[in-house]
Amino acid sequence: MESATLAPEAPGHVETIKIVVNERPVEVKGERQTGASIKTAAIAQGVAIKPDFVLSIERGKGHTDIVGDDEPITVHAGERFIAVAPDDNS
Repeated sequence: MESATLAPEAPGHVETIKIVVNERPVEVKGERQTGASIKTAAIAQGVAIKPDFVLSIERGKGHTDIVGDDEPITVHAGERFIAVAPDDNS
């Protein structure tokens, strides 16, 4: 009966999570993402960035952490990301 209380999501069902990239709403499929998958989703949803942009997650109080293209990250609803051209991240 434990499986009833800890049942995984139905097969084929992936939760859509709403995040923000460059002040624009973006939906990603599932909480497990990479920097590249977040940028790909943002581009597909009309955010004016390119795949080579540097992605950072806002941590609050002016702090950010860079998220590498191949870096696994668990995203949560409402998290905010910034993507800038590689030559703009001084």
